[in-house]
Amino acid sequence: MGQYVAPIRDMQFVLHEFLNVSDELKQLPKFEDVDADIINQVLEEGAKFTQDVLFPLNHSGDREGCHYDAATKSVTTPKGFKEAYKQYVDGGWAALACDPEYGGQGLPVVLNNSFYEMLNSSNQAWSMYPGLSHGAYECLLEHGTEEQKKTYLPKLVSGEWTGTMCLTEAHCGTDLGMLRSKALPQDDGSWLITGSKIFISAGEHDVAENILHLVLARVPDAPEGSKGISLFLVPKFLPNADGTLGERNPIFCGAIEEKMGIHGNSTCQMNLDGAKGWIIGQPNKGLNAMFVFMNAARLGVGMQSLGLTEVAYQNALVYAKDRIQMRSLSGVKAPDKQADPIIVHADVRRMLLTAKAYAEGARAFTSYAALQIDRELHHPDEQVRKDAADEVALLTPVIKAFITDNGWIATSEAMQVYGGHGYISEWGMEQYVRDARINLIYEGTNTIQSLDLLGRKVLMDNGAKLRKFGEKIKNFVEENGTDEALSEFITPLGDLGDKVTKLTMEIGMKAFQNPDEVGAAAVPYLRVVGHLIYSYFFAQMAKIALAKEDSGDNFYKAKLATARFYFARLQPETAMLIRQARSGSANLMALDADLF
Repeated sequence: MGQYVAPIRDMQFVLHEFLNVSDELKQLPKFEDVDADIINQVLEEGAKFTQDVLFPLNHSGDREGCHYDAATKSVTTPKGFKEAYKQYVDGGWAALACDPEYGGQGLPVVLNNSFYEMLNSSNQAWSMYPGLSHGAYECLLEHGTEEQKKTYLPKLVSGEWTGTMCLTEAHCGTDLGMLRSKALPQDDGSWLITGSKIFISAGEHDVAENILHLVLARVPDAPEGSKGISLFLVPKFLPNADGTLGERNPIFCGAIEEKMGIHGNSTCQMNLDGAKGWIIGQPNKGLNAMFVFMNAARLGVGMQSLGLTEVAYQNALVYAKDRIQMRSLSGVKAPDKQADPIIVHADVRRMLLTAKAYAEGARAFTSYAALQIDRELHHPDEQVRKDAADEVALLTPVIKAFITDNGWIATSEAMQVYGGHGYISEWGMEQYVRDARINLIYEGTNTIQSLDLLGRKVLMDNGAKLRKFGEKIKNFVEENGTDEALSEFITPLGDLGDKVTKLTMEIGMKAFQNPDEVGAAAVPYLRVVGHLIYSYFFAQMAKIALAKEDSGDNFYKAKLATARFYFARLQPETAMLIRQARSGSANLMALDADLF
């Protein structure tokens, strides 16, 4: 069922040549000993695990799916998933970027990020079991009590226990202020929680012995709306004092969803009937704590679509070089065959290059953001930490929405390369399209991400975060603007930067008069900002590649060609998007609802 080869060469280019990660990490005392050799070794070992263990389970796991037993309210994962998870735990992969105080290996987020790309390329559904655990770890690390950290973090770090996030209820998705789950205080400091949650990824499974559910609920007399939400830690099995598993907690899976994709992951309806839990953080401040988990998940979803974009591209490329159909319009290219390989056709190359460019742009973008997270958490200079935190806040909704939008485009284009064979399940390509579609929806739909970017991250601080990032772009343009060899990249980058500034001011002024202008402009606005970021990164990568184009390493020629394709074929989408964002809300809101 196809193939997957971890793109280590491009990962190394991004980490060592584009980001100069080893030098950056030397500024962070915690990671000053993490050099290129360590990074490369982890990448190589990660490639072996994902290629050899996880990828062979992807198609079979999709075909088999998860099995729900109504009598025991238990879920069995597809054949091989449990054994693969044991290998994951035994290999220490769960602990890669976790704190050594709790058994972690203490490696940087930027390295863990590359490993997660490999996980998602090889098997997105499987990767959601450990992926959510890392978000639970981060939430507890920041907001848990010392007792909670001591009890639960070592088990999450080792991978012995997994984690979930339980937010959504049948009547409320994004609007968490409407949730109804209740928590009653007990004399021993615990809480009894009652309610129902839906769409809980990895809510019940057999890959680990215990599951730690992070559950949103309301305490008695809580304020209405989102200001009255608290966060609770609700284990599937209550741990004994010695860390062993105790009694079963009454939080059960009532059913698993039949879905379009990610069949190998259990998407559960979870019912709590007086389940015992412990509050995380302060009462009525649960969203503050849960946002740590939610932001980690949003970055993770971006990584899911990067992974799918890469593996879909790889398989479409192999097919395009092998499949023969018709002759090239410019003359026969394979005279020894009945027809030419379809890679000779211009539009097939357009589809392949679209996926390739979106994969390479996302790899640079997510690696850059991961490095900023390391700086935010560990840089000794407080101002550097603050600037990095502002940048991560700005970039997070773009990572989630822009990369997943592009992943949907790229997997669809890759399937199109196959023609009719792409629509047939035995080739495996249609699974990537189905799996990619959920990434635009969960962890906050891409419209919600767009509103978050424009409304919260840009307009709420009068564009301060965006201007700080824009200064980096402006400086790069000024430093390289006189280099004729780079003009094909620098000129459109500078032009787009100016247009984003003007567009932001225009939307902000309209929003003062009519808040609907934000909702009308948000989605195209986010894509414009996404292209600005990609343009910035592709221009930097093109500069590196241009300097090494004649080195004899064809990697740089390919990188340069991909950058040129991006600027010629993909970035011009911004002209249309800007017109859409400027068109205002009237064309959307004028029609009476009864006339639809």
